[in-house]
Amino acid sequence: MISDLPVDLSTAQRDVLDAYVGQLERINARVNLVARPASRADLERHVRHCLALATRPFPEGATVVDWGTGGGLPAVPLAVAFPGVQIVAVDAVGKKTEAVKLFARRLGLDNLDVWNGRAEAYDGPAPHLSVSRATAPLATLWGWHARARRPLAGPADGAWPPGLVCLKGGDLSSEVADLGDAAPEAEVATQSLAAILGADWDDKAIVTVTDA
Repeated sequence: MISDLPVDLSTAQRDVLDAYVGQLERINARVNLVARPASRADLERHVRHCLALATRPFPEGATVVDWGTGGGLPAVPLAVAFPGVQIVAVDAVGKKTEAVKLFARRLGLDNLDVWNGRAEAYDGPAPHLSVSRATAPLATLWGWHARARRPLAGPADGAWPPGLVCLKGGDLSSEVADLGDAAPEAEVATQSLAAILGADWDDKAIVTVTDA
């Protein structure tokens, strides 16, 4: 079972995550869902990384779109962690979305939908929030979200605010500047993952983009 998770999950949820890693390991050997080769330890690290987004809740009943989900990261871990949230995994590569559909079915994740196509053409369930893991620059991600989003009714105390919540690494200054040029109304905040996942993650961050 995956250890050192950054959030408290039930035994049943941890069992589902463990089963997901096993499924991901097997299918990734045939289909390039994550960077290959990827050992089980590598895949567990990917899941741990994604669950940093679960250290703050997503609003109950919200729809969250994962742009460029690949092998279901972070869509699958978030669907496991938040059964009351509808997650939509988006990817342009058909083999990847078919794999995520398989994961959802085998893991019993009724709150996980899959949409195949280019993000700029997305016409699936409108998101209240969007997530992403190293998929595209902030300005691009915000453009995808802003085009498709819908407002969230009522405040959600302590939860992520409506907008973009993504996992990023490295120097983000140019991305933030480009976002400011493209969307002056956008407000950016960053949180280092070192405090959540440990010192080895000090070059990684959670980045949120919301309307100022």
